[in-house]
Amino acid sequence: MTQLPLRLASILVCVIGSISVLAQSSRNYHLYRNTPALGIVKLSVGTGISYYMGDMRAKTDLRFIQPHIAATITYRLTERFSLRGEVDFYRISGKQKGGPIWYNNLSFRSDNPAGYLGLQVDLFRYHDERVVNPYLLGGIGITRINPKAQYDGTWHSLAPLQTEGIAYKRNVRIGVIGIGTSWKYNERWNFSIELSNNYTNSDYLDDVSTVYPNPTGMSNLAITLSDRRAELDPSTLPPGYPARNDVGAKRGNPRVKDSYGFLSFRAEYLLGTQARRAERRKLKCYY
Repeated sequence: MTQLPLRLASILVCVIGSISVLAQSSRNYHLYRNTPALGIVKLSVGTGISYYMGDMRAKTDLRFIQPHIAATITYRLTERFSLRGEVDFYRISGKQKGGPIWYNNLSFRSDNPAGYLGLQVDLFRYHDERVVNPYLLGGIGITRINPKAQYDGTWHSLAPLQTEGIAYKRNVRIGVIGIGTSWKYNERWNFSIELSNNYTNSDYLDDVSTVYPNPTGMSNLAITLSDRRAELDPSTLPPGYPARNDVGAKRGNPRVKDSYGFLSFRAEYLLGTQARRAERRKLKCYY
């Protein structure tokens, strides 16, 4: 019991000291401005649109724009350079219907996670205090692909079916290049817009790459989803085109790898600086 007053007194002193430090830090408007650039950590989250470039979509087609979300951590190294780590969840899709090779009738949709590590390079120095600051970004990472096709109202995963007779890898390396610009709202918050492209080392984001395979040994579902021309009315096909593609007929173009990109809008929050970490050490009480 005799220790209780001492403990309460210790807590009171600690609280008074904390209030004093907080009051001092609130008066010090330059707490964030004058902190060293090294060690500034920011978190950004955002959403936007994703687009796919591959064998089912040779050019940008607004019909197949899909959503994506992102979360990014940056750790500032210098006045202009920051380490950057990002996690994305995105959807891409494509359909040959309505395009130049509509008569093959292939389509897909894929919901994929991705992540990468890289660098961000700002145009202006951190302590230049610019309201608008353009930047470049780049990195390397990995994405997990999962192309699916709809048949009889059900979405079927295409990779296990081996629709081209090939067991391709679903963990795909990516190289990321992008540009963005940030707008400073206050000492804690920034808002930004980014445009990035993700180059892959795979031509199977859409499950289409090479030629129509020999159907021997394939399941009925795999045969159906490999060649969907049979679902079209033969009378609508171009002259000389058979109701099904011949074995070895061109299905895709393996010489050009698939890619995808993002246009995103983001909110960025300053998590901590060296000055803030020092301040928290001052506020730490032991009793």
